[in-house]
Amino acid sequence: MQLSVEISKYPLAEVDYVAAIQNFIDRINTHQDITIVTNVMSTQLFGDYDVVMKALTQELKTSFELYGTTVFACKFIPGNLYQKYAS
Repeated sequence: MQLSVEISKYPLAEVDYVAAIQNFIDRINTHQDITIVTNVMSTQLFGDYDVVMKALTQELKTSFELYGTTVFACKFIPGNLYQKYAS
């Protein structure tokens, strides 16, 4: 099953929020077999459901451990919207 996820990160702890967001983006980009599109509003992940969810589980936990209180706003949509609309 394919999955599309749109995610935005909002660090609430007193940290450099730009660095905290960029750190998440850099870490999620190390995961292979996921198509990742980043813009000024959010990051979108596209790929196999299990692969995307495993990457998110790992990187959300790491963000909480590194930066404390953080809000992630996510939209999960079945299917790969990148493949459907990118052409």
